[in-house]
Amino acid sequence: MSQKYQDKDLVLPGDVLYEGRIRLGDNTHRENDLVIATRLGLVSYSKDNVSVVALEAGYRPLVGDIVIGDVVDIDLGEWVINIGGEQEALLGIPDAIDRNYRTDFNMRQVLDFGDTIIAKIVDFDRKHTPILSILGPGLGKINEGFIIKMTPSKIPRLIGKKGSMISMIVKETGCRVTIGQNGRILIHGVSRPQEEMVVKVIAMIDREAHTSGLTNRTQEILKKFKEELK
Repeated sequence: MSQKYQDKDLVLPGDVLYEGRIRLGDNTHRENDLVIATRLGLVSYSKDNVSVVALEAGYRPLVGDIVIGDVVDIDLGEWVINIGGEQEALLGIPDAIDRNYRTDFNMRQVLDFGDTIIAKIVDFDRKHTPILSILGPGLGKINEGFIIKMTPSKIPRLIGKKGSMISMIVKETGCRVTIGQNGRILIHGVSRPQEEMVVKVIAMIDREAHTSGLTNRTQEILKKFKEELK
């Protein structure tokens, strides 16, 4: 039993990722004892699983994901939220303010058209529509900072192993960064140059997520930016 690549290596459809018994993850299939990639992406190995993070895949919601979305409609007892997936998500009053819906309740006083929120996917309904909640630390309406977009499938590279990449970016820039698994990222810093530093670094990671040595290049760019700010 053996893996054929290093973790986070770029693989092509048809590449053999693993030989032997192991659980199949996303974008893989088995042929006899061989695990084969089915999409272009970054291979990911864990103790008992091998998968491929597709580089150009759109966002596929999962329970537990933190997402950033916009209010696009208000229906009876629920807000309709665009999270960039194939389907829009729903946020009900109990998952927004922890109280039951009443017909005389003015929902627009809580969230109005165009408001942006940080939310967590807590379930799916029978039509596989994502159900959101904004009850919890760090969730709710966004009142400060600005949002940029990144290819959703490359978010794991921005986060890094055990959060190492994003922790380094936050430490070196002093900015607060909230990552949505749907590829939307909220940035808030104490100065415009620091915020611009984060934007440039994330753009670089988005372009070069499939390449090796990304952590070292990120460190070098952050060091260069910090020297320019002095």
